[in-house]
Amino acid sequence: MTLALTLLGYFALGAAAGLMAGLFGVGGGLIIVPALVFAFGLQGIDAGIAMHLAIGTSLATIVVTGGSSAWAHYQRGSVQRDAFLALLPGLMLGAVAGVFVAGALSAGLLGTLFGVFVILMAARMALGFGPRPGRRMPSRPVMVAAGSVIGGVSALFGIGGGTLCVPWLSRCGASMAQAIGTAAACGMPIALFGAVTFVVVGWGDPRLPAGATGFVMWPAFLGIVMVSVPCARIGVRLAHALPARVLRLSFAGLLLLVGLTFLF
Repeated sequence: MTLALTLLGYFALGAAAGLMAGLFGVGGGLIIVPALVFAFGLQGIDAGIAMHLAIGTSLATIVVTGGSSAWAHYQRGSVQRDAFLALLPGLMLGAVAGVFVAGALSAGLLGTLFGVFVILMAARMALGFGPRPGRRMPSRPVMVAAGSVIGGVSALFGIGGGTLCVPWLSRCGASMAQAIGTAAACGMPIALFGAVTFVVVGWGDPRLPAGATGFVMWPAFLGIVMVSVPCARIGVRLAHALPARVLRLSFAGLLLLVGLTFLF
């Protein structure tokens, strides 16, 4: 593939990821990771590192796109500072640990685990399972432990953390607006520490293609970041025009298809 065609493909991926993130109200990682694996395959990138490269690149994009979301929530006062600071040590440690776990797994096993995770998310969305509200924040050790799990799983699969963080924060007594805003802020350290660790883990791998530093592919990063943010706004407008049930079931169906593709 020529450089121009490759960049065009990344722009298209960024548009699709942004549109679906805005339309379905989830982080773009669930869309970006499988799409990048497919794109890297078309470019002839070694299948043994394609999954790791896709996850590392996804986390790098979330640093930028998630940062804009977190700042907007902060300006609206929907970030719970105490909850964020209580989770922060665990988020950072978990993100680093999750990357090292990913680095120790083969691309096939990592893809299978990603497929199982996506199918579970699809079932949760299709069945309408929501977080059970709580009344108060647990002790700091419990919050650190929860942050470690959230950070580890999120970095392992290249997602921003909202999928796990929102239900947990709701159980800690946050309103839905506070849970979403604080989860957006939590996605920043997960993505930053995860992306940097993926660079370190993949550093010097002889299978890396041109344009990659460790397991982060910079042309893909730039293409996705440049287009995904404006397209997310279009997705938000569409989301307000379509029935919530149709949106939920449509996205659950998409996730199920992605998950089954990784499994089989």
